[in-house]
Amino acid sequence: MTEATLTFADERTAGPPDDPERWSVLVVDDEAEIHAVTTLALEGMTFCGHGLRFLHASSGAEARELLRQNRDIALVLLDVVMETDHAGLEVVEYVRNGLNDPFVRIILRTGQPGQAPELQVITRYDINDYRHKTELTRERLYTTVYTALSTYRDLIALEANRRGLEKVIRATAELFEADSIEHLAQGVLEQLIALLFLRRDAVMLHAAGIAAAGPGSELVIVAGTGQYAPLVGKPASAALPPPVLGVIDAARQARRPVFGPNYFVRHDVNGSTGEWVFYVGADQPLGEPDRVLIELFCRNVALARRHLLLRKQAGEIHGTLPS
Repeated sequence: MTEATLTFADERTAGPPDDPERWSVLVVDDEAEIHAVTTLALEGMTFCGHGLRFLHASSGAEARELLRQNRDIALVLLDVVMETDHAGLEVVEYVRNGLNDPFVRIILRTGQPGQAPELQVITRYDINDYRHKTELTRERLYTTVYTALSTYRDLIALEANRRGLEKVIRATAELFEADSIEHLAQGVLEQLIALLFLRRDAVMLHAAGIAAAGPGSELVIVAGTGQYAPLVGKPASAALPPPVLGVIDAARQARRPVFGPNYFVRHDVNGSTGEWVFYVGADQPLGEPDRVLIELFCRNVALARRHLLLRKQAGEIHGTLPS
């Protein structure tokens, strides 16, 4: 149904109105009363600290168009019987096969006894729940929606981790092809930014030698992106702003990664390759899945660095052998 008809769709929104990360819920029903009752029942509901944003449709055709235009919909509360007896199931078919979306959660609702879909339909299309409209009291609707959003969140997190791991694997393969420390360092920054969709402002620093193992040694910028790109080759103490130097020093002192609200710093010391630090600006707070990917990526970076060193040493030894 259009916004001009269902004006309450915009007037009643669960959660803080200024929350940009509200969970999108699509209500599909040919009875205007069901839309009003649903939004009223879920008014004020929050999940993981965010409220709900409601979209409304009164037919299967309108639902499909809204789903096509809004790919962030987390949950569909879907009437089975609307313009046709199978209008709701046609929406389900469109979601799973037309849009190829396995993530959005679907709860079927009907006001007509005997309209329950077959079990094979529920399993084939991964339908979360099936309820008669009279069953969905405020408490039951709240519980059902909460459970569906939990499943949606978990599925999205698993998919993000899967894609992240694929990127780590591809990035590692490219890093192993590096032919110099500078090339490797630049590749590390670019791959890390692409991996986590971070800001372009990143810098990698190096202190050579076995003694380079702490805050007393001078770090030199060996790679940079964004605002740090022109600083390659310069001492960090003279080129980087004090706030950045401060968090880098903190990471060197702690000998562990340091995560802030808009940055993270990784520190690594190796007896053969010296001390390495990279600093990356973040667009948003980094969650636990991001940190896991960062740690995995950094371990692979250390392997690529040692691989490059061994190749270099092997080449030097080969060059000294008599022909």
